Order: sequence, then C-alpha cells, then structure tokens
Amino acid sequence: MTRDLLLELGTEELPPRTLEQLSSALAETLAGGLSGLRIEHGSVQRFATPRRLAALIRRVAVKAPDRATERRGPPLASAFDAKGAPTQAALAFAKSCGVEVAALERLTTDKGTWLVHRGTQRGADTVSVLEELVSNAVAALPIARRMRWGAGLAEFVRPVHSVVLLFGNEVVPAEVLGLTAGRTTHGHRFHAPRPIVLRAPASYARRLERAYVIADFAERRARLNAGVARAAAEAGGTALIDEALLDEVTALVEWPVPIVGHFEPRFLALPREVVIATIKDHQRYFPIEGRDGRLTGGFVTVSNIESKDPQRVREGNERVVRPRLADAEFFWEQDRKVPLEAHAARLAQVTFQARLGSYADKTRRVCALALEIGERIGANPAALRQAADLAKADLMTQMVGEFPELQGVMGRYYARAEGLPGEVACAIEEHYRPRFAGDALPETAEGRALALADKIDTLVGIFAIEERPSGAKDPFGLRRATLGILRILIECGLDLDLETLLEHSAAAQPVVRAGIVEELVAFIGERLRGLLLERVAGTTVEMVEAVLAARPRSPLDALARITALRDFLAIPEAPVLTALNKRISNILRKAPGATPAPGAGLADGAARPQRAERGEEPGEEVERRLALELERLSTTLAPLLEARRYPQSLREAAALAAPIDAFFNGVMVMDEDPRRRDHRLGLLREAQRLLGGVADLSRLPG
Repeated sequence: MTRDLLLELGTEELPPRTLEQLSSALAETLAGGLSGLRIEHGSVQRFATPRRLAALIRRVAVKAPDRATERRGPPLASAFDAKGAPTQAALAFAKSCGVEVAALERLTTDKGTWLVHRGTQRGADTVSVLEELVSNAVAALPIARRMRWGAGLAEFVRPVHSVVLLFGNEVVPAEVLGLTAGRTTHGHRFHAPRPIVLRAPASYARRLERAYVIADFAERRARLNAGVARAAAEAGGTALIDEALLDEVTALVEWPVPIVGHFEPRFLALPREVVIATIKDHQRYFPIEGRDGRLTGGFVTVSNIESKDPQRVREGNERVVRPRLADAEFFWEQDRKVPLEAHAARLAQVTFQARLGSYADKTRRVCALALEIGERIGANPAALRQAADLAKADLMTQMVGEFPELQGVMGRYYARAEGLPGEVACAIEEHYRPRFAGDALPETAEGRALALADKIDTLVGIFAIEERPSGAKDPFGLRRATLGILRILIECGLDLDLETLLEHSAAAQPVVRAGIVEELVAFIGERLRGLLLERVAGTTVEMVEAVLAARPRSPLDALARITALRDFLAIPEAPVLTALNKRISNILRKAPGATPAPGAGLADGAARPQRAERGEEPGEEVERRLALELERLSTTLAPLLEARRYPQSLREAAALAAPIDAFFNGVMVMDEDPRRRDHRLGLLREAQRLLGGVADLSRLPG
C-alpha cells in the first residue's frame, strides 16, 4: 500500500535569494531519508513561497519491506567442545541473536564451517519514522544563520508558525520545531487569510491556488515571466528580464500581478546602466526598452495583490522610484564637476588590503605590470598608462558608492564626459572583465593589458599574505580572477609567459614570500586543467597532465600542445611510442645519476650520447642506429619546437619507435660494464628528452 506524503512549514517571510535552495534541499533530504530506510516512493514535488516551504512525495510505501539477515558466528571448531556441548562462544553468539544454540544454522565455505543465524528484519512502519526524518531534514537545511523566536528553543532561518504533516488523509503525530503537526495551512495574507484545512496531500497546490497562492516556485516564475513580458508589450516595448531578478521577484510574491509604471523622461539623460541599476537593483522592477533599443521610461513592477485600484498601486511605485532616480541624477552631476585625476588622487585614503597598502599603491603596481604586458601585445603605452592611473578613480565617486556594481562602467562615462581618448575610457571599463562566467572579454589591447595586470596583482598579493581560497570561501574572488586571466590569454590569443609575469608581480608586492610563484603556478594549473578538458574535445585527464608536466610557459602554448597531442594519439604509432617512453622512464627512475626533466629545451645543456665504437659489443649496431637517429632528431626537432609546430614535432618523434624497440631487444641497458651502462642510459635520457618536447608521454596509459 502507498500514500502521498505532504510536509509544509508555514513561516514568516523567508530570504528571497536562498528560497529555492532551501526548497530543493528540504525535498531532496526528505526523499533521501525515505530511500535510506528502503521506503519506496514516487515523484517528489517541491513548493516554495515567501511564507512557506513544502514538499509532496507521491506513492510512499506504508512500510519498508522486510529484509533477510545473515549473521556469522564462531567457527564450528570453537563452537562445540570434544563432547559436542556448546562452548561459551556459541552460547554468547546465540544469546546476542535472541535464539537458542539449537536454532543456529551452519554455513560451509571453502575456508571452513561457521555457526550462522538467519532471520528476518521487519521493515519500519513509515508513520513511526516520519517525525525523525522530518526533523533531520529540517536540521540539515543549508542555513548560514539560524534564529530563535518566542520562548522556545527551536531554531530556523525565520520563525515557523505552523507545520502540516499528512500521510495520506491522516495527520502524522509529530512535533517539529516545537510545533505539533496538523493539517491547517493559510492562503494569501490579504486575499484569503482564513485557515485552510487540508484533507489530502494531493489537493495542496489546488487549494492554495484558490486561496491566491501559487505554491509551485517554477510555475509561479513562468507565470510571472509571461505576465511581465505581456505587460511590457502592451506598453509598446520589451521588458529587460534578468534571470536573477526574475528569481528574486518570484521569491517575493505569492500571487504575481504585473503593473506598468513610468518615470520622467528627463532621467533618460542619465547613463543607461545607471537607470537600469536604479530600477532593477533598488526597486526590483523590470525596465522597458523600445524597438530602437533605448529605454522608454517605462517599467514593470510586480505586485503581490490584485488591487481594486491598480492606478494607486502604479502611482505609489512611480512615487518611490522618482527620488531614487533623482539621487542618481545628483550623483551624476556632482561627480562630473571633478576630473577623474582628482578622484584618483584620493585613492591613497582607501585601503585595498591592510598588508598590501592602499588603492593608490595597487594602482602603481598595476600600472607597471600593465605597461610590461602592453609592450608585448601592442598596446598604446600613453593611453595604457593614463588608463592604469585612472582605472580605480571611479571608486571615489558618489555614483559608484551608491552602485558598486557600476565600477568601471562609470569610469568610462566620466572619462568620455571629460573628453579623454576613447581607448582610455574603454580600457577603464574593460579592465574589470570578465566579471563573471561567460562575461565578455576586453576588446582593446589596452583593456586586456590592464585587466591582466589588475587580476595578477590581486592574485599574487593575496597569496603573498597567505589568504588563499579555502573550501567554498574565496572572499577576494581569486578563482574567478584566475579563470579570467586564463580566458583572456587563451581566447584573445595572447602568448604571454605567465610565470614570468607572476615573478615580476611578486617582486613588486610589499610582502615578499619565498615559494609564492610555485604555489601560484599550481593554483593556476588546477584551473587550467579544467579549462583544457572543457575546451578540447576528446581530451583526458592523463593527456592534460602529460602536457602540464612539460611546463608550457603560457596557457596558449598548453592549448596548442594538448590539441597536437590529442591528434597524435589517434595515429597507429602513438601507443607503441607511449609504451616505450613509459619503459624508458621506469628504467631512468631507478638508474643512478641525474635525469633531465621531461620537456627540457634542446639548449638546456643535456649531454649528447657518443656513438658506439664498432666491434666493442654485440649490440653495437642497434646502439649505433639509435644514436644516429637521436642526433638527427635533435637537430630536426629544435626548430619545430621553437616554432611550436607541435603536430609535426610529434610525427617526427614517432620515428624513434623502431630504433628504441630494436635497442631494447638488442642490448642489456644495465650492463655490468659501467662505461657501456652509462652510455646506454645516456641514449635513453636523450630519447626521453626528445620524446618529452611536447608532453611527458610516460604519463599516458601504456
């Protein structure tokens, strides 16, 4: 037999930005608890409004199935004495199983015979475990800070005033958060404030909708989205519907009613981003733009009631937004009375980080590094220097003080209003890009140089003071900054030696710490691994590790190597060469003497092997052929690797497969004669170096 299960927590207004997360966690944890007890169930539906969290689980079994149990006891040899009487071990085992020794069975395996107790564990009645399951699910919710209310000891994200817990048509006798579970819920606070007595879980959503509550978050979101779009269209435009704002407004209302409002046309003279930020971030309204892509002066607000006088609701919202826009207008006018240079002069008064100095200190470091980068990527040095000096200036403006999300954007507007060169204005805004995953990248050379310098300085500085990210905590956004650096370098095709840039940035920091560059290379490498796996189809973790082991000096170089390696591994010679390289690595790892690191350059001073002298040993011919091939390839591969012609380099290196295989079959590498042994190890070291020019092939599966 099965029944539907309904849980609802009736609360005060829940935090809108975490509402959906709480709803998902409650439903998933409750369903997971049932599954953990082997209580079968059907689909799970979750509900979330500003004043309730609920979950409806269909077709929940009334009890868990019985389970056959088998418990092994002592070996038969120690269970009975010479007279066949049960020993203390057998008696104790039988007692722990709740039976007599005679009721125990025998279990025979190839290792011997044991006493065993076989029985049946009765499945739990669902009703009997629901109180504990619900309490555990509520306690496990991801709530950063819990609060208490009244005289009780219960804690939750907001005060809870009612609990509904129905299993089929029956109320489950349970106490949750200090409240006795029942079957009474409430509808809309104004449209349907009377209690609603629920007869069965299946009627929950339908009963609430009749009481002006759309309980299903996804359904309410879809209706709100369609309603806002329809209202904007009726007003002659298109609503700018931001997904995050749509989620937040959905979490703020139970019965969404879109209403169109307007503000004075004079505010349209403000920068577009300022108007949108005021309307969206401060008022939770949806701006309307016309067919020409310009704002119309209209907006859509979402009311939580169906007013008998919607005109008054409209006027109230228009009256609220007007002073917000007037404040923004005032900031715009006041900020422009002072040049950006004067704003920048006050950066010395603002601390970037206590141990890393002020924003003025950061600006000087970023400027020096940006000029170094700009020289390599063709940026205009004069424009870049000016942009770097003014990049953080808008942090001191009133507008950015009110709208922090507009930093950089307002710098561009103020620079243009001041008549500064276009590339300077663009670079000021672009240096914050990308701000988030999928965001646009800087389009100008000056913007790219400045964005890289700013992010590298932050990354190096915070690592220098040992405030690196830990777990989910990343207060300085270092993971995001690292991905931004990698995206700019790879997607913009900038072949920069990132390790050198890190070294120069570390030397400029007020806090100098040994080993920081190595830490940063490892930290960035972790992000680069994920990026390469994501961007290069057909790439494996082992392939990425092989490439990174060769220490490419730039992310763009790593991308070229991984692409070449992927294509190379598709040819027939690749598996053979990979296996031989692994064998070489194993031999050299155990051999005495230093072995060059895989991927070392041809000009790193590695000693070339000498040719074997004729007639000195039986394997002289294969040894000589390998030496000749190594000498030829050493000359051939050098220009290919220098030019980063990695596909051709790997194809040329494949020619080593036959002579190396013949070498292993024809000679004993670890010969008793030290001279022969050293010479043969030298050949293998040279082979390993040449084979590792693109990637360390020994890291690939053999």
